[in-house]
Amino acid sequence: MSTEPWVSVEDVAKHLSVAKDSIYRWIEHRGLPAHKVGRLWKFKLSEVDEWVRVGGADADSPSDEAHDEAQAPRRKGTP
Repeated sequence: MSTEPWVSVEDVAKHLSVAKDSIYRWIEHRGLPAHKVGRLWKFKLSEVDEWVRVGGADADSPSDEAHDEAQAPRRKGTP
């Protein structure tokens, strides 16, 4: 029986077709299942897929909207 490999932030971003910044934000604000190994985040794609299935990546998450609003004034080019 083979074990599932650990994958990187970049691998998860490609798997979900999102930016790496989204992955880091989802870890912090939405509970994306991730494991810190030294300075690196590692993932099991089966855990990530289950998190998506139960609604972890839903666009209507209030915590993510609050985070985006808090970040808005710091973005370049915004009044």
